Amino acid sequence: MSTKKIAKIIFSFLIIFPFLTFSQEKKVPEFRGVWVTTVKMLDYPSKRNLSSEQLKAEYIRIADSCLAIGANAIIFQIRPAADAFYDSPYELWSEWLTGRQGRAPDPYFDPLEFMIEETHKRGMEFHAWINPYRAIATTGHANIAPNHITKLKPQWFFDYDVNRYFDPGIPEARQYIVMIISDIVRRYDIDGIHFDDYFYPYPVRNEQNQIIDIPDYNTYKKYGKGFSNIKDWRRNNINMLVMEVHDSIQAIKPWVRFGISPPGVWRNKGYDPEGSATLGLAAYDWLYADVLLWLQHRWVDYVAPQLYWEIGHPRADFNVLVNWWDKHTYGVDLYIGLNINGIDATRQKKDWGNPNQVPRQIQIANSYSSVKGFILYRYGGLSKNPLGIKDSLRNNYFKVDSQQVILAQNSVVVDTHTYVIELDTSSFVVDSEIDTIAPKPPINVEKFRIGNQITIVWDDFDGNISFSDTSNFFIVYAFEGKKIPETLNSSLRYKVVFENHMSFERQNKWQIFGKIYTFVVTAVDNAANESKPSKPVYIRL
Repeated sequence: MSTKKIAKIIFSFLIIFPFLTFSQEKKVPEFRGVWVTTVKMLDYPSKRNLSSEQLKAEYIRIADSCLAIGANAIIFQIRPAADAFYDSPYELWSEWLTGRQGRAPDPYFDPLEFMIEETHKRGMEFHAWINPYRAIATTGHANIAPNHITKLKPQWFFDYDVNRYFDPGIPEARQYIVMIISDIVRRYDIDGIHFDDYFYPYPVRNEQNQIIDIPDYNTYKKYGKGFSNIKDWRRNNINMLVMEVHDSIQAIKPWVRFGISPPGVWRNKGYDPEGSATLGLAAYDWLYADVLLWLQHRWVDYVAPQLYWEIGHPRADFNVLVNWWDKHTYGVDLYIGLNINGIDATRQKKDWGNPNQVPRQIQIANSYSSVKGFILYRYGGLSKNPLGIKDSLRNNYFKVDSQQVILAQNSVVVDTHTYVIELDTSSFVVDSEIDTIAPKPPINVEKFRIGNQITIVWDDFDGNISFSDTSNFFIVYAFEGKKIPETLNSSLRYKVVFENHMSFERQNKWQIFGKIYTFVVTAVDNAANESKPSKPVYIRL
């Protein structure tokens, strides 16, 4: 860019952002999550009947431990079986939280509110993990309260093997689940809603080694009009839930991300040429989860397939599956689910007894540009540090502490004070023939976060990652809330940038900490024409 085209930049003080960096290359921080499981108290709490202070202390240890290995997100199971690890107006307190279904913590506190606050204090994201369909885990042993939803609406459920499930084909049941999720999104400052791999139940065989049928044929007869077979109808039921959850989140808090962690195999190539070269249990065929459809429609913000097999597995090779998912993300963020729980020193050195198994998986996954991060299953296994995996993650693969500022190569710190860069349009050199046609707005605006560092990136409207002939530079605007003002003026202007990205650091001491801000980007040409704002991104500062 020639010097005469560069606008004069005036620096003025603003109290919002205390630390700015100008980066010379686009850097995408990776997502590093840890699953914390509460069903049957697998990870939390450690035992029944803990006091409120003990419950708090245990979560603080979990958060500190995750932060220590370099994680930047906790995916916590807040609704394991139509119950609640939070103060729900619709569902009962979980028996796995307090020892008895329906009993609140004593003395009272809201665990979800507490956990979100503690997680955010550490600069990490909190994703609320929800099992949408499981209603009772182990029906013969669960102590179910008389006012549990399975007792109030028994017609919504079926039993399969040892569990009781919401029938996905009943519209009222689906509406109930969407209502539960909408309530969580509306009342809590979460960063994401997260589903795992449980949709229709995993198939179970009887004593004759025959797969037991799911007992939903009567539901199909009642609601399956227009579907030629029960399998397509089942898939549509799951599709409807995913779509409606996505739409409800977008309507309430569009900055809250919706992610799903499906089984690692969508379909096997033997059944579908689009499938993977595997022989694993397929989500599409057995759980009726058409993950590719969700990705194509952008009903999810990220997908985290559970690639729990070792490298070279004869039926489901980790290498094969990472390669397959890399080619089927449709632009949605891809996080790889890693099987930390499978690491075992007693296993063979060629698979889970090898201390290099998971590190090699991380190396392989990182060779694919579509892989944006990892989620570790699960906290309980991680906490035992099998074969030194915590040390390996902390010292090598998740080496950068999530609380540190991460500067891209050749970055320059402008100042430790807080500035806003404003534009003086009078200094523009305008061609003799006045051009009044505004450029098109930037596209593909995205946000990325590691701990307290936030990076916003975008492309020029023609797909370039830098300037085109008509875009001289970009302006980034920031304002509180999620509504874009009709007029973007200098009081909202955050920064003028001569690259296609910007980074800044969040600090917990800010008075605005915890508030949602909207960011939009505009392009300005060499005649001082400014484009309309880009699609917004929402960031909780």
